Amino acid sequence: MKDLRKTLQEGLVIPALPLALNEDGSWAEKHQRALLRYYVDAGAGGLAVGVHSTQFEIREPEFGLFEPVLRLASETLDEWMGEEGRRFLKIAGICGETKQALEEVEVARTFGYEAALLSLTALKGKSEDEMVLHCKQVAEQMPVIGFYLQPSIGGQVLSYDFWRRFFDIENVVAVKMAPFNRYYTWDAVRALMDSGREDVALYTGNDDSIIVDLLTPFCHEGRTKHIVGGLLGQWGVWTERAVHLLEELKQEREAGETIDSQWLSRNVELTDANAAVFDAANGFAGCIPGIMEVLRRQGLVPSNRCLNPDEVLSPGQAEELDRVSAAYPWLLDGEFVADNLERWLKGE
Repeated sequence: MKDLRKTLQEGLVIPALPLALNEDGSWAEKHQRALLRYYVDAGAGGLAVGVHSTQFEIREPEFGLFEPVLRLASETLDEWMGEEGRRFLKIAGICGETKQALEEVEVARTFGYEAALLSLTALKGKSEDEMVLHCKQVAEQMPVIGFYLQPSIGGQVLSYDFWRRFFDIENVVAVKMAPFNRYYTWDAVRALMDSGREDVALYTGNDDSIIVDLLTPFCHEGRTKHIVGGLLGQWGVWTERAVHLLEELKQEREAGETIDSQWLSRNVELTDANAAVFDAANGFAGCIPGIMEVLRRQGLVPSNRCLNPDEVLSPGQAEELDRVSAAYPWLLDGEFVADNLERWLKGE
């Protein structure tokens, strides 16, 4: 547990794993393995599997992919890491009410996952007392990473009081804040500061303000906290560049000098690019197809298909991806992918 906490506190790039599908909707296992190898070689510090980007439908009986995807991801990561010796965290997305969540934890533990990114979407309408109890029960079985998901894609507003009580759970190791809202983000950060805990890592999931989150010193009553890394759907694309970006931001933060205003401009550029990928213009309707389309163009997956055939790129989204790719070349890792794609597909 100490090792897990220490690794998270170092600040990592943790992509959310997309699900690779063929044009007919069948699972593209060869490309799934290539995608996993890409994240390792790009320098990511971990991977979240079974989360929104992996498509929640993998749990439905008609697909039955939750266990196979977790197994394949774990085995591929272990094989590809080999004797490298670098720590690579395997995080499982855990969903559902308590019975389902505990069953999913058991599957994740079987395949060597170290922490649960705990979604509370299924508890919508429950009291915060019930949600805290749910988190405690899951944390008894596996270290928990809290997840503040934006309401527009299924999350809910969680009060300062909820987060303050959440951080009293001993087996909480981190929190991913992705409400896309500065007020709500601050509630979670302030609650952690008021808890007095120094062993819980803050991670951004706010795709609309990644750079600002990672540069901001959050100060409150004589205490200061930093968001140390990102657990992001957006970092599931152009990952090699995201790793370099985080390292640059760490150096900038550690220098302790006045922040160069170029970072504010780059924050806007990254937000603009993410708006195209995640389809912000259409209420995020095309967010998963947008991720898949970027990866398809690079050859990492064979299609932008989703398990739900109605989940497709929104009108104009492909053109927006063209626009941001041309406008912000510093974000793109196409050359890195092109140099390694054949090796990842072959597994050599």
